[in-house]
Amino acid sequence: MPLLNKLRTAATGGPGGNTAPLSLSRLRTALTVFFALDGFLFAGWVVRIPAIKEQTGSSASDLGLALLGVSAGAVVTMTLTGRLCRRFGSHAVTVCSAVLLSLSMALPPLTHSALTLGLVLLVFGAAYGGINVAMNSAAVDLVAALRRPVMPGFHAAFSLGGMLGAGLGGLVAGGLSPTAHLLTLTGLGLLVTAAAGPVLLTHPAPDSDDPATGTAPARLTGRTRNLVVLFGVIALCTAYGEGAMADWSALHLEQDLHAHPGVAAAGYSLFALAMTAGRLTGTLLLERLGQTRTLVAGGATAAAGMLLGALAPTVWLALLGFAVAGLGLANIFPVAVGRAGALAGPAGVAAASTLGYGGMLLGPPAIGFLADWFSLPVALTTVAALAAGAALIAYGARHASAPGTEVARRDRSAGRTQDAGDSRNRAVSPMAAE
Repeated sequence: MPLLNKLRTAATGGPGGNTAPLSLSRLRTALTVFFALDGFLFAGWVVRIPAIKEQTGSSASDLGLALLGVSAGAVVTMTLTGRLCRRFGSHAVTVCSAVLLSLSMALPPLTHSALTLGLVLLVFGAAYGGINVAMNSAAVDLVAALRRPVMPGFHAAFSLGGMLGAGLGGLVAGGLSPTAHLLTLTGLGLLVTAAAGPVLLTHPAPDSDDPATGTAPARLTGRTRNLVVLFGVIALCTAYGEGAMADWSALHLEQDLHAHPGVAAAGYSLFALAMTAGRLTGTLLLERLGQTRTLVAGGATAAAGMLLGALAPTVWLALLGFAVAGLGLANIFPVAVGRAGALAGPAGVAAASTLGYGGMLLGPPAIGFLADWFSLPVALTTVAALAAGAALIAYGARHASAPGTEVARRDRSAGRTQDAGDSRNRAVSPMAAE
């Protein structure tokens, strides 16, 4: 896996031995905290959007335009963060982005028009995009050093943080004003960053002892760029489903299957819970199956689940389908982003994350247009189609490796494909293509 500007994190200790395991363990804990913080803060903001809409006096269309500030800020920053990580290191960029994200939480309650809301959400989106690229880049480096496929665990922390943020936000929404709530989140975010940040700042990104590692290119060119785009498209296909489920699952259950509003609201919660459970078991799954099989199986499972969820004649079958879809989609995004980072370092993470985030933005409006033209159940089947497409692309990219890497040279000289590697190779070099 290509790594950028890496220094050995774990130096040999004194007479007692080596401090590497302790250093890597602390880094893993600190990174997990930042993933959880990201999900927690973002969910805390989302649950206060209705109150901010009322405060600013925005119409639905005005609010929609203002919310584009988050998307615009995130996408622009994601394209730049890879360069910042190469120059300053992914750990420093993660901490700085966490500080900016925490501070930006306090800005929306200070606005009183859709225009000013959109402007401050540019800042929020920039911080959100920056921390996502930086911490995923740091996670890719740590996965290589640990020599275990633990990337899904970080994304599970994000999901758990989001569930906690949304749950607590819903509980306090009736008793706290948006200003008090979001200011509290700012304080919590800064405290968590102050506690976990020094671990990242005092431990440079770890090097890897894996002989398959190489040097990531400063710019994406040629075959490497094409492969990164390929994994970015896989991320896009699955993030499309996440965005669509968030906005349309409840309406489908209530409108098309006549579910009680409470049951309909449980549809996305069940999907999110299944996705979190899938990510918590993702490392074990990757160690057993390897990356390619995990991507293909996940895409196929998600496709089957969404077909059931979209076309089932009863509410309970649809809920079962949503849960199966959540399990299938759980590990595809983190594995795809990890593969892109393995090929091209922070630049690869930035490119794949930007494409993936674009899929999350594309999903809800695309479903809406298709529902108007056809029907909502038919529109939701596009989630299944894209999940199946992600599985096919992953299978087609099963031999992907950056040109000039040791993996590619070793496999060519041995006259075999990477899919022929045994389980030991997958465990030792988890980011190599199977």
